[in-house]
Amino acid sequence: MIWTIIIGGIAGWLAGNFMKGSGYGILGNIIVGIVGGFVGGMVFGMLGISAGGELIGSLITATIGAVILLWLIGLIKK
Repeated sequence: MIWTIIIGGIAGWLAGNFMKGSGYGILGNIIVGIVGGFVGGMVFGMLGISAGGELIGSLITATIGAVILLWLIGLIKK
């Protein structure tokens, strides 16, 4: 559970940096990162892709999922 929060926080922070101006503060980034991990896991699963590795793979998956989530939130906000 603690690793999920740590990975989610890092992934949310990374995604906020990739998507300029899409950061939501530390708590928001953690939430976006955790939800992004689920989104990334679903997208990777549908595409048959495995990020490999326990820690790094989870971070990559969560970050890509968080970027997708931030992009979708940006579309909805417009």
